Amino acid sequence: MTHTTTDQPNRRAGGAVVPVLAFAGIVVAVMQTLLVPVIKDLPQLLGTAPSNATWVLTSTLLSGAVATPIMGRLGDLYGKRRMLILSLSVMVAGALVSALTSQLITMIVGRTLQGFAMGAIPLGIGLMRDMLPREKLGSAMALMSSSIGVGGGLALPAAALVAQHSDWHGLFYGAAGLGVLAIALALLVVPESPMRAEGSFDLPGAAGLSTGLVLFLLPITKGSDWGWSSGTTLGLFAAAVVVLLLWGLYELRVPAPLVDLRTTARREVLLTNLASIMVGVSFYVVSLVLPQLLQLPKATGYGLGQSMVVAGLCVAPLGLTMMFTAPVYARLSARYGPKTTLISGMLIIAVGYGGGLGLMDAAWQTIITSVVLGAGIGLAYSSLPALIVGAVPASETGAANGLNTLMRSIGTSVSSAVIGMVLANTANDVGGVAVPTMHGFRVSFLIATAAVAVGLLLAFFLPKPARPAQHAQLRASSEEDANLERAEEVLRGFRGRVLDAGGAPVARAKVTLIDRRGRQAGATVSTEDGSYALAVPAQGAYVLAARAAGHGPLASSATHSGGRHAVDLDLSLPGEAAVRA
Repeated sequence: MTHTTTDQPNRRAGGAVVPVLAFAGIVVAVMQTLLVPVIKDLPQLLGTAPSNATWVLTSTLLSGAVATPIMGRLGDLYGKRRMLILSLSVMVAGALVSALTSQLITMIVGRTLQGFAMGAIPLGIGLMRDMLPREKLGSAMALMSSSIGVGGGLALPAAALVAQHSDWHGLFYGAAGLGVLAIALALLVVPESPMRAEGSFDLPGAAGLSTGLVLFLLPITKGSDWGWSSGTTLGLFAAAVVVLLLWGLYELRVPAPLVDLRTTARREVLLTNLASIMVGVSFYVVSLVLPQLLQLPKATGYGLGQSMVVAGLCVAPLGLTMMFTAPVYARLSARYGPKTTLISGMLIIAVGYGGGLGLMDAAWQTIITSVVLGAGIGLAYSSLPALIVGAVPASETGAANGLNTLMRSIGTSVSSAVIGMVLANTANDVGGVAVPTMHGFRVSFLIATAAVAVGLLLAFFLPKPARPAQHAQLRASSEEDANLERAEEVLRGFRGRVLDAGGAPVARAKVTLIDRRGRQAGATVSTEDGSYALAVPAQGAYVLAARAAGHGPLASSATHSGGRHAVDLDLSLPGEAAVRA
């Protein structure tokens, strides 16, 4: 195993860091809905068949799914800010490629590059965890997590306005401009995190996961065109199962895997990721149904006859409500915990879809539905990173949140495929054109409600917080204090001080916890008084490794048998450190 660290001093995050990172997340989310207003016109605009034009959307989805966990791991290893800027730069390049072409293949290449920006969301969450004090972390992560929906909701009316009154290539020029602005703000405002994971990048693991995801998501997105029972669809699903199983076996054997499956299999992480899929399913249904209902002509008897721009404005409250929910989530989570807010959010989503079944007769009714669903989805999305961050070591934040973001993307992909199939199978043929029906819209809402019900069941089985809710409001003034407080929230772990030859405290020493397999189980940085604290995943034998600039490294064995153990690390000694229970 290789050890990577940084001696860069921790810079206190300024007040502009959170809005800048959230803005970057919103810009990334814009890529997902950028072409929604011109979807039906893409075959004509690109001079190709409808089945080929769908690759313009599918390519962005696939590249985003592949990039999200990979960029998260690269951020943990080499710097989250660095990878954030790289993700946004690739997105800008892709937007410019798409802006300069009307050829299908070149457009697909550009859209594929744009999808790589999805990794910016987990990277932003990781940066927030590493830099922000505890009292600001909850609302900040909530806003970053919700930026997926905020960007998607706000992009619809803006994109519709551009598409309706200008050349559609202007959509990509606008996206590139937003990306350049996000990069400039990140360079000026966001400091690099000093936290680094141990090990090296798992290239075979990245290739295996990428292949498995493409094999799995490709038939989901193209199944309606190919036929769900066709040999191509079933063959790709079977190949995905084989590749992902082999990938999982490989990941369990390598010392520094792309995804730590043992951590992922923990109850709190596994159930949170599964619930994320259900939230992703429910989020995308409203984005598919309401714009179509609003734009269908009144001659159908149920269409609301609105323009593309008005339809976008009616759905925009979905994203706005999600954005304003972030500070509300922070207060609720501090009092009741993220599990309770996740459950509350999904209950509100269920109410929104249930009430929405009877609110489809006027444009103002769809606004009410959007507001209620935005509040519920905002609470649910805001809870997910807090649950993940509380269950994994700080050095794995990027990769773990990348996987969680991937789960949400899988949910939206499944939602798109299922709802598309439902609307197609329930549509009426009018002059050779398939027109969605009110029955299809209501079945779609019922599917979303069922997905939320499954998510609720999963959320109820999440473990309870380790400490009473009132202790969640502890304040931290720096990254080091936040690390100590996270360790104090569990009932087991090592804590102590890092000292030099004269017994003086050593500040900013990197302390790494290594398990009996030689794998990193945690990492932190000592405070100004030399204090450190590390939680342990299970009882057993560990090695505590400490290193600091100007001091020799120390490796000390220690056994954890429950409770808290005090271990002082003397960097002047090459041998064992004293363990005081």
